[in-house]
Amino acid sequence: MTDIDARVELAERAATEGGRVAADGFRTDLDVETKDGKTDVVTEADRAAQRRVVELVREEFPDDAIVGEEEDALKAVPEEGDAWVVDPIDGTNNFVRETPLWMTSVAAVRDGEPVAAANVAPALGDAYVAGPDDAARNGDALSVSDRTDPETFAVAPTIWWGFDRRDEYAAAVRSIVSRFGDMRRIGCAQLTLSMVASGALDATVTNVSPNPWDSVAGVHLVRRAGGTVTDVHGDRWTVGSRGLVASNGEAHEAVLAAARDAESERTDGG
Repeated sequence: MTDIDARVELAERAATEGGRVAADGFRTDLDVETKDGKTDVVTEADRAAQRRVVELVREEFPDDAIVGEEEDALKAVPEEGDAWVVDPIDGTNNFVRETPLWMTSVAAVRDGEPVAAANVAPALGDAYVAGPDDAARNGDALSVSDRTDPETFAVAPTIWWGFDRRDEYAAAVRSIVSRFGDMRRIGCAQLTLSMVASGALDATVTNVSPNPWDSVAGVHLVRRAGGTVTDVHGDRWTVGSRGLVASNGEAHEAVLAAARDAESERTDGG
């Protein structure tokens, strides 16, 4: 087994184990805390799941950096070396509302670029995994959709706009519903990106700069499934990019236009 193969295997195992810990708290009587805002919530299930993921990573790669949403993990991906990016429960608002649209996400990164990723949705029974060359869901190969007509696309706005940026959210929604066949909002960025990778969605868009734990694994899945991921300007997406636009690649310029409409509202509004 190569080093990268070992990281793919560990990403899936750690996401699965972390997901099991999180699932133990799903639809139970949880204490819910807020962090930076009324909709930015956290539970003990988040912390326990992250601790389990970190424990498994430390057993095999004790010297690697760990970037994670909770507790004392790093908050930025190192530009050099090996690191792991962890979101114990992406979609915590769904989790606390007893909605099954949440994921445990683990990605392995080398020199700032993902090399392995696993997004596991315990309540849905789905595990999305990507290595250096391909992507799969529950062991079956993934591919983005082959739709080419934007008027047949289902597109999701993702990465939440704060209360002080709802004009941008409204602009993104207006642009999506006017340009594409239908709109979805999943409430879990990693699941949204996983759905683009599987073809269940044709694209997702935001002009908000995402945290690495909300984006890195899903971006890797989309790319390995044959999709396109850029920033709001159309340049290749990297950690730290402004915005995130992921699509099947067949009408990416139309999807970019929706992100730019939101970005124009931000610019116009100062």
